[in-house]
Amino acid sequence: MANTPQARMPIKNVETITSIANGDLHELCDATEAAIEDGGGFGWLSSPGRKRLEDYWKGVLLIPERVLILGRIDGVVASSCQIVRPPRNNEAQRFMCHLTTFFVAPWARGHGLAPMMLDEAEAFSRSEGFRMINLDVRATQDSAIRRYEAAGYVKFGTNPKYALVGDEFIPGYYYYKEIS
Repeated sequence: MANTPQARMPIKNVETITSIANGDLHELCDATEAAIEDGGGFGWLSSPGRKRLEDYWKGVLLIPERVLILGRIDGVVASSCQIVRPPRNNEAQRFMCHLTTFFVAPWARGHGLAPMMLDEAEAFSRSEGFRMINLDVRATQDSAIRRYEAAGYVKFGTNPKYALVGDEFIPGYYYYKEIS
């Protein structure tokens, strides 16, 4: 009987970070560019250029209200999302946060990283005392919408002019999930 190689399962991990190493920054920019080119660049329709991406990600870590979560496959940054805390002066909404800029690079999809990212975002939010997470998504992001709904996020609204792509308005959907 011939030896057949066993398919190796990729190693996946997710972490909330407070600083980013230079190599991780480059991988994050690579993953971001790939997601943008694939149509899932959390607002960007085309890559803004490497310097602007690097500045963006470095800036995220400087904003106290933003928390960056990275997902990796075999040690390579493949995904990110952010939790945005409400402004300190908004006492009425201090119970909720916002999940934003969530993407998985096209080459990393199908390995179960997205649910791990959501689990980490929800666990972090709970640990910070939040009781609810809000998010919004373009109506064209079918796989993201399926993922959110499968994870228990409830659609509560639609903005028919959420985004402008070329000359066409794209609707956007608004979701929430109670996590307490």
